[in-house]
Amino acid sequence: MRIPISWLGEYVDLPEDVSVEHLHAALVKVGFEEEGFHGFDLTGPVVVGQVLEFTPEPQTNGKTINWCSVDVGEPEPRGIVCGAHNFAVGDKVVVSLPGAVLPGPFPIAARKTYGHVSDGMMASARELGLGEEHDGILLLKNLGLDPEVGVDALELLGLHDFAVEINVTPDRGYALSIRGVAREYSHSTGAAFRDPVSVAAPVEASGFPFAAADTAPIRGRAGVSVFETLVVRGIDATRPTPSWMVARLALAGMRSISLAVDITNYVMLELGQPIHGYDLATLTDGITVRRATAGETIVTLDGQTRTLHVEDLLITDGSGPIGLAGVMGGATTEIGAGTTDVLIEAANFDPVSIARSARRHKLPSEAAKRFERGVDPLVAAPAAARVAQLLVELAGGTVDTLGSSYSTYAPAEAIELPTDYAARIIGVDYTPLEIETALTTIGATIAPAAGAYIVTPPSWRPDLTDKATLVEEVARIVGYDRIPSVLPTAPPGRGLTRPQRLRRAASQGLASGGLTEVLSYPFVTDAANQLFGSATAEKVTAIKLANALDSESAWMRVSLLPGLIDAARRNLSRGLTDLALYEIGLVFQPVAGVSYGSGPLPSGTERPSVEKLAELNAGIPPQPWHVAALFVGDASPKQPGAVAVASGLADALGAAHQLALSVGTALTVRQGSHQAMHPGRTASLWVGETLVGYAGELLPAIADDRDLPRVVALLEVDLDALIATASEDVTPSTIVSFPAATQDLSLVVSADTAAGDVLAVVIEGAGALLENARLVDDYRGTGIDHGSKSLTFALRFRAPDRTLTAAEATEAKTAAVTLAAERFGATLRE
Repeated sequence: MRIPISWLGEYVDLPEDVSVEHLHAALVKVGFEEEGFHGFDLTGPVVVGQVLEFTPEPQTNGKTINWCSVDVGEPEPRGIVCGAHNFAVGDKVVVSLPGAVLPGPFPIAARKTYGHVSDGMMASARELGLGEEHDGILLLKNLGLDPEVGVDALELLGLHDFAVEINVTPDRGYALSIRGVAREYSHSTGAAFRDPVSVAAPVEASGFPFAAADTAPIRGRAGVSVFETLVVRGIDATRPTPSWMVARLALAGMRSISLAVDITNYVMLELGQPIHGYDLATLTDGITVRRATAGETIVTLDGQTRTLHVEDLLITDGSGPIGLAGVMGGATTEIGAGTTDVLIEAANFDPVSIARSARRHKLPSEAAKRFERGVDPLVAAPAAARVAQLLVELAGGTVDTLGSSYSTYAPAEAIELPTDYAARIIGVDYTPLEIETALTTIGATIAPAAGAYIVTPPSWRPDLTDKATLVEEVARIVGYDRIPSVLPTAPPGRGLTRPQRLRRAASQGLASGGLTEVLSYPFVTDAANQLFGSATAEKVTAIKLANALDSESAWMRVSLLPGLIDAARRNLSRGLTDLALYEIGLVFQPVAGVSYGSGPLPSGTERPSVEKLAELNAGIPPQPWHVAALFVGDASPKQPGAVAVASGLADALGAAHQLALSVGTALTVRQGSHQAMHPGRTASLWVGETLVGYAGELLPAIADDRDLPRVVALLEVDLDALIATASEDVTPSTIVSFPAATQDLSLVVSADTAAGDVLAVVIEGAGALLENARLVDDYRGTGIDHGSKSLTFALRFRAPDRTLTAAEATEAKTAAVTLAAERFGATLRE
């Protein structure tokens, strides 16, 4: 909402030196967020001038310019070059003199053009920021003005004014008006508030036929609670809109259209009540408010033919629909230049119905914005009277006794507010006087009761529905600064659970290894779930959303890999070619054949029973935590003296081992297979006999289909399963100061024997003295029989209490060879 300051100052006392900062601070104090500042962004000297004479001069480029002599209130007239042709000798215009700066910014200076020195510029309405019209220069007679030559045009046209903009939340629709903002400024500062409703003189009229039909109602209501009409006759619709009104509308973000339409918009901004005007001569019979019938159409003011829905609320006369109620009027009854008699409509419509129609027809009008947030039902009659008053003053009309008044409005139900409720909810000991003053300040009425206040909200506050909303108003009006900022004391024995701590440790371990965490949407396609959700081609059961934002990505993920692949593709498209990404998140793995859902949710006013909680929990599919990683591009970039090292399966396996180490367990890597991963370059990850995940390289065909490089290394682990295998008691290793003894061991085994299995046997056979063992070579070639391979392991031995001898290390290695020979028929390579 944009609030012109001069307009606001008519209804609440403002400081003489009022500033943007002061207004924003005052409105923020009562809960409005500041959005910005708006002005006409021009500086003087800008004065009124009068054309004394002009000479048309054709140019070689085909244009004709006018060399003008203009009186600007100085001893000598100024010569000005003007390309417009909509003026005559004697017309008074707006002249920007050298030194002025128009919106743009567009500085004005004396400059030579078309063979003359133009000593200023005659300005158009668009150049002054008064609108988009650019049919020529602005003629002050068209605004009904005949000022003295040389006077300040900025002051004359209201161009010195400015507006502040605030964000109005949906529950506070009353603040979409000067009336509402002025009242809130009064609440904040204590300044005197003058209700603009009192400006309009009451008008009593009757005799105009009106009916609120209840055909095809929503929730049993006709959709209209108030409908006021007045007739003003004999207006001159061609009269110009006053400059002060044009300026205020522009600052409020609305363009000037015509005098009658501008007046209805002006009153809407002033009082918050949308107004519509009809050309009375085009109406047939009376007006009926009803729902649309199937297949009915209307041509709205924007010239569009719209097919109506049976829930749309319509304004109709004997000819059919003449307006989409609360959203936009119809073209057949539009006020035009020949209109002399106007029917003014001020109504109150069902907010839900208006909101649905506006969205259904994609018409987010200013009227609909107010109706869907709730309009004061008691302001309709004063608003209609205010429009009639302005039509009389500015358009020369006369108020007729013809009109109608329909209302089914009933005051809001009183709310019982216990006297101690505010203190219990807010944590501030408000005095009874503070509570009563705050509630009466916002317009509520209070009746005494034993231990409570009986509060009736004002008509313009439909958001005040219970005692909690009343307490919010007490806190807002008394001041948020009264609420203490106190951190609660953490109870003993609380904190993160073990799974929470280990999930954080897992994330920190991957991040410290150079990976970047990402978050992806949990909604994927069914094809992605079927591809990545199972290592085999077995069909995956997944949860489908009932009302998905994207009809294709309507399934809850069963794997994190689709989100990581999409993130990689977006980054690669932006030129980021070296990526190491990971994500920790929930996946959704329903059990086949089980129906999920708990039926109606319980009320939020009380804690559900144990049985109901069990039912709710049973209606939720399993949601284990997974962790996934993706590597693409170079793990180490090319540097002086070093070649680039490409990412691959080794990086995914390294991340898997780091992940296990972070949670206090160890992985066993075995040959594996996954339908989305490269055969022969896929590993299954185990802890004991528990399969916890897979690591591998994405199938090249899948990578190509998703615009990814040929080599994309992937990792996905069931983090819950990994944590479940971790020991709860982690004993730190003792740092031994005695030197280590290192030896290499090369064993020849069958080519189909897994190196990981051989390594496990070597570790088992070497015994307690072995500190570390790792595979360093897998050789198949000259000197090795066909169908065999040589596996070389680097062994490190160390004793905690002495320096090992070479004989002790050799004895341990020999024991490892003996066990490997028993299990796999391994022989020592010579």
